[in-house]
Amino acid sequence: METMNQLTKITIAWEMFENNIPKSHIASKLGVGRETIHIWVKGIEEYGLLEFLDRYFNAKKGERVKRQIDPILKRRVWDIRDREMECCGQKIKYFLEKEYGMSPAVSKIYEILAEKYKLKSKWKHNQKRGSVTKADNPREVIQMDTVDFGAVFAFTGVDIFTKEAVVKLYPSLTAKDGLDFLEYSFNSRYQHVELLQTDGGSEFKAEFKQRVFQYADRFRVARPYKKNEQSYIESFNRTVRKECLGWAKYKASQIPKLTVVVNRFLNRYHYHRPHIGLGMKPPLST
Repeated sequence: METMNQLTKITIAWEMFENNIPKSHIASKLGVGRETIHIWVKGIEEYGLLEFLDRYFNAKKGERVKRQIDPILKRRVWDIRDREMECCGQKIKYFLEKEYGMSPAVSKIYEILAEKYKLKSKWKHNQKRGSVTKADNPREVIQMDTVDFGAVFAFTGVDIFTKEAVVKLYPSLTAKDGLDFLEYSFNSRYQHVELLQTDGGSEFKAEFKQRVFQYADRFRVARPYKKNEQSYIESFNRTVRKECLGWAKYKASQIPKLTVVVNRFLNRYHYHRPHIGLGMKPPLST
């Protein structure tokens, strides 16, 4: 009965259209969307009224069979998800194209992931946020921070434009450690920067602050509770936990072994792992 009502509406819509009544008025009169009227009119113009009605009626017979997802695609999506440390749909698409020449829609990838994994939104509400720091060139802005792993502390730094990162582990969280990391970071990778930004931790004061202008033209302390001001380094810190050291607590005596793990992670991060902000390329892709 419902289909018959729709066929009647299509017929009436065509008659009204032939009488030069605007599509928006036809849609309002028949209780359907303007786009629906447009589709009906376009179909009738292409096939004629009777053939279009016949096609419409036959298309509505029975429920449409849901299109089956290629099981090989499913397996590859799941394998990449596990191999690449629970990476996102965009990165899975990158590896599918690179390794198998497959290019499914990101929405399809998430549909496949939802069959096996519980997906969580990254967005957190009701948090104070500051302006997002921006850079248009390499070595324009470096953000630094620390990550607590019990008796081990990871000092981290990232160039927010190129996404090049530095990580070094320490058994304490002092300004002397901060100074050592400052010298290590810039002597090994960054050389010099226009703006260096940190949070207000004590490790970025005293000795650190006395020497910071040897490597940076400007030094800025991000405002507390303004999450976006340190968004790049916070994102990198999550990557360090998720893809490298996890959420475990370590002893200071483990630093030599953990350093090997960190260096392996940094090599993978710089040369293998695609970054959405870089157009799905690794920071140091060749």
